Amino acid sequence: MTTPIGKQAVLAVLFGGLVVLGGIVLRPFLVPVAWACIIAYLTWPIYERVRIAAGNRRSCAALLVTATFAIGLLVPMLLLSVPLMREATAFYRACTAWLAQNDRALASIPWFGPTLQALRDSLAQDPSSWQAQFALWSKEAVQVAGSVSRNAVKLGFAVLTLFFAYRDGETMLGQVRHALKPYLGARLDAYLAAIGEVCRSVVFGTVLTACAQGALAGVGYWAAGVGAPLLLAMLTAAAALLPFGSPFIWVPVGVSLIIDGQLWAGIGLLLWGMLAVSWIDNIIRPLVISSTSKLPFLLVIFGIFGGIAAFGLIGLFVGPLVMATLIVVWREWQAMLAAHEGKSQPASGDG
Repeated sequence: MTTPIGKQAVLAVLFGGLVVLGGIVLRPFLVPVAWACIIAYLTWPIYERVRIAAGNRRSCAALLVTATFAIGLLVPMLLLSVPLMREATAFYRACTAWLAQNDRALASIPWFGPTLQALRDSLAQDPSSWQAQFALWSKEAVQVAGSVSRNAVKLGFAVLTLFFAYRDGETMLGQVRHALKPYLGARLDAYLAAIGEVCRSVVFGTVLTACAQGALAGVGYWAAGVGAPLLLAMLTAAAALLPFGSPFIWVPVGVSLIIDGQLWAGIGLLLWGMLAVSWIDNIIRPLVISSTSKLPFLLVIFGIFGGIAAFGLIGLFVGPLVMATLIVVWREWQAMLAAHEGKSQPASGDG
């Protein structure tokens, strides 16, 4: 006859095995699901208003908000694709013409210049090597295209998951609370509150400041007369998702203007980057993230970089969330120790 402890052990082993198998099956979809959950959490007040307007019909409201989000995401991408392709082509032609007119121009570029100049000289001396290099670039382009297609599929799964996150979000969160409450007790609400605060602060402190940096950098590129300002602005915004990432775009552009003889335009762009673009990155981002999430700025930096290294772009959110949870646990432990020490001290009296 099987004892109750034996039955619980068998059930625990079976449940653990099913969790592992489920993780293996769902592994390709974890990133889209994470993005969908983050977006649903951030836009939940909008969904609530739409649901009330729709007569509390959750499926209808979820469909409307998801469709609005998908259209708002895809339409700007399609509208920007044409000018971006045009600017990318013009930028490539301008770089080719500039390199043809300046044989030794690459050597003057800091750090990477000598290597690039040596590559150009070797290709110029042996024209047949262009074919092999072109084949290598073509292979890399095919890999990039495959990556883009995979990301498009992941985006589709994220949008699909977003619908169910809106429709069944409250039910799923209630089940999570019910499952974890016996183990975490009152701590669960503190952990969920910390996760929510960090999620909002990372969005406002990282994504919005990156967009602002890209817009300001685009103004600087346009004023300096740089070709393809829209393309460079979007590259700057993408680089600005990382702390201190935007200088990797506007610094080389400013240096190239100085090398090309446009001294004042290059100096003006570099000053604009330091005083306007990087000012947002160095001041507004840490203030927003640290003040809103109550996390030390150094831990925010570690969380962002460590999260990206471990999980990719989604690590922008996962890393700070992990650090925030650790900080909440640490502070709660310190409070418990302080309370225990206070109780253990004998009360002082008049002797």
